[in-house]
Amino acid sequence: MSLARAMRFLCLLACGALPVAPARAHDLPRLKVSDNKRFLVKEDGSPFFYLGDTAWELFHRLNREDADRYLRDRAAKRFTVIQAVVLAELDGLKVANAYGHLPLKDGDPRKPNEDYFKHVDWIVDRAEALGLYVGMLPTWGEWVNRKVLTPANAEAYGDFLGRRYKDKAIIWILGGDRAPDSEEKLATYRALAAGLRKGDGGRHLMTYHPPGGASSANWLHNENWLDFNMQQNGHDTERRPWEPIGRDYDRKPTKPVFDGEPLYEDHPIAFRARDKGYSNAADIRKIAYWGVFAGGHGYTYGNHAVWQMYAPKRDPVNGPLTYWYDALNHPGARQVRHLRDLMESRPVLTRIPDQSLLASDASSGSKRIQATRDADGRYAMIYVPASRTFAVHMDKIKGGKVKAWWYSPRTGKAESAGIHPASGTHSFTPPDEGENIDWVLVLDDETASFPPPGTVAKERK
Repeated sequence: MSLARAMRFLCLLACGALPVAPARAHDLPRLKVSDNKRFLVKEDGSPFFYLGDTAWELFHRLNREDADRYLRDRAAKRFTVIQAVVLAELDGLKVANAYGHLPLKDGDPRKPNEDYFKHVDWIVDRAEALGLYVGMLPTWGEWVNRKVLTPANAEAYGDFLGRRYKDKAIIWILGGDRAPDSEEKLATYRALAAGLRKGDGGRHLMTYHPPGGASSANWLHNENWLDFNMQQNGHDTERRPWEPIGRDYDRKPTKPVFDGEPLYEDHPIAFRARDKGYSNAADIRKIAYWGVFAGGHGYTYGNHAVWQMYAPKRDPVNGPLTYWYDALNHPGARQVRHLRDLMESRPVLTRIPDQSLLASDASSGSKRIQATRDADGRYAMIYVPASRTFAVHMDKIKGGKVKAWWYSPRTGKAESAGIHPASGTHSFTPPDEGENIDWVLVLDDETASFPPPGTVAKERK
């Protein structure tokens, strides 16, 4: 190859003109709902913890070099799902992707642009090679509201996506921050779901991303295509995620539930930065542990700069504090992995929410104490967002003795809290004082011989 041809090849590769697929480490297992309908599991029945990240503009705004940088970071931080939108919110139908391609020809969902989807393919394959599933939104909800997707064309578009990604590591997420609050919108989403199922043969799980303060269950709980419920608790520190999670947890028929868009890190609180400031890592940890301990099967993190992939020369949405690549390593992004570590270090599929563990007031505001336990009494976990003494009914743990631990959501480290009788009540005080110094009290049946909290997951990393 001549030097000139070699230089041209490298140029085409760099700009994405060559459809070079990334090396794939392995095919990720298919996912399904657990037999008890509370959790997600892999095809062999082993538990799957949904630790998501919101990267809504990933397909639309990042080139392959930047997408690789982002995905490698999230894989290293033990995220498991990346949530991204094909027909993106930020004028994704008229503003081209990093390589100059629009997703649709003539704005018609029945005419997908192959060049655009080759870039989507590359990101999906790269994510899977790194052990990440893609929570793929076929469209942002606004394009349904504006009748770009309609009952007449949504099934064909869904069939195209379903066939194209049939054998990929995908979770389908319909919706996109909008409510299916009319018969036409419901018909559009039903047609889209039918097309996806036709195209992929039902291989992938499906849920719906609702608007802020709502749940997919508000409109869609009885839809046979909705495998699990997603909530968007929204971008305010005043939310009480244990309440809506609890409502969906108690619905019939039973379906898994989780918070798929809570308060983002570095987000203007309630969209009122001047009055309320911005969220921080402590806000994010509280919402994560409250939601999971109240019955959530997983949790989605988000950073306000990352979801929009904010960078120089781009218009900011709602005042991001920094660029996306600088926000990757912010404290909340580093710390949410400790929640996954903790959950995976104890039996997952028998876990239930149980506030009756508490023998003292749980509080109902920012100091809320939230409890969960193994249905068979082998362990319990109690999240304490600030230094408060609280009492526990120890007979909820089976066996003669209880081995106690303090686990830090900030560091992922555990320390012994002694051995106690499995009877009566006992008061515990977190090791350190502070309003945002949170802890998890872990109580184990001593005979179960569990390792220190978080250990099992860390040994597998």
